[in-house]
Amino acid sequence: MSSYQNSSNRGADSRHATDKAAPVAGFGLSLKGRALRYLAAREHSRAELERKLAAHAESPQQLAQVLDELQAKDFISEARVVESVINRRAARFGAARIRHELQGKGLAPEMVADAVSSLKLSEVERAREVWRRKFGEPAADAAARGKQMRFLAARGFGAEAIRRVVSQADED
Repeated sequence: MSSYQNSSNRGADSRHATDKAAPVAGFGLSLKGRALRYLAAREHSRAELERKLAAHAESPQQLAQVLDELQAKDFISEARVVESVINRRAARFGAARIRHELQGKGLAPEMVADAVSSLKLSEVERAREVWRRKFGEPAADAAARGKQMRFLAARGFGAEAIRRVVSQADED
């Protein structure tokens, strides 16, 4: 075997040895590191982080300590979570659907209620825009009108907003 082949084989063997020594993504991260990785992707509420990190914590006290530290540094903010969800979802969904998502994130009920009440003010306009993008023209018959109404209801818009959007489309 030539010295060239011999050295190239050693290089291949050493590469494999370092590949095995390299940590696999997600393993070896501290609890705080995992939390920061989640927070870097998007805003998370404390309850969401607690649920996601519980399996990786050595004890509930350790988890609470890490979350307290992140909250003290303002890395965890319920107000930012609410704002983020509203900014991402308001153009496509109604207040009921957004309320359900916010409640699922474990946010304080008064924060959710405040967010939903502000969304209700623009519900008809948002429903009209969603309707316009999906359908664009009034329903030809009652079956088509029912389909439009069910679509808006599935998106979380209220009955009054749906009625106003679909009936106004019929009048136009």
